[in-house]
Amino acid sequence: MKKIVLLLGLVSILYSCNEKKSDTENNGTNTGNTKNDNTKKEDAAKPPLSDSAIMKAWMDFATPGPMHKWLEKSNGTWEGDMISFDNPSKPDTNKATEVQSSIMGGRYVVTKFTSTMMGQPMEGLSTMGYDNSKKIFVSSWVDNFGSGIVQMTGTYDEAKKTLNMKGHQTDPVTGKDSDMRQEVVYTDDNHYTMHMYGTGPDGKEKKFLTGTLTRKK
Repeated sequence: MKKIVLLLGLVSILYSCNEKKSDTENNGTNTGNTKNDNTKKEDAAKPPLSDSAIMKAWMDFATPGPMHKWLEKSNGTWEGDMISFDNPSKPDTNKATEVQSSIMGGRYVVTKFTSTMMGQPMEGLSTMGYDNSKKIFVSSWVDNFGSGIVQMTGTYDEAKKTLNMKGHQTDPVTGKDSDMRQEVVYTDDNHYTMHMYGTGPDGKEKKFLTGTLTRKK
């Protein structure tokens, strides 16, 4: 662990040195960019961080904490129903299975998802972690129903036992990003309900998926 952090700290120091060198070499070549010049002046006015401060920042960033332990509580196999609202007048209900496990020393959890959607087998893969520096949960999602990567960030509401995530997915019709959000409500350590919302054809938010899952014992 210390060797990894030391290496990251060294990379950070070298990067900072190269940035300073690049700024010196390019001095006077971008005189038209006032905003960048002001930013450089502000950065130059700040006292440089010591090697120990840089090292501590990297160690704090890389060390799993309470939020990572909280994510690990959901490790295991989960089974339940997924209800798709693509056709609001006739919701489609299918069985689903999720298997979650930790990777990289508990820094992330990976979830493998299998179900059926629109009569076709569906499989997905989620990676989730907690960014110690930004103080937010971060996640990515891929599945065999698309070729893009869904990315979301969010926070946990302890009072409501709800993980709230927001992000974007690709709208294949327009080829542009489309807003989406997810609510995961934890009834207890062995039961949770997930709601997915996205932008509908009318441009308004609509619920397109609800999942109710139970931990398999």
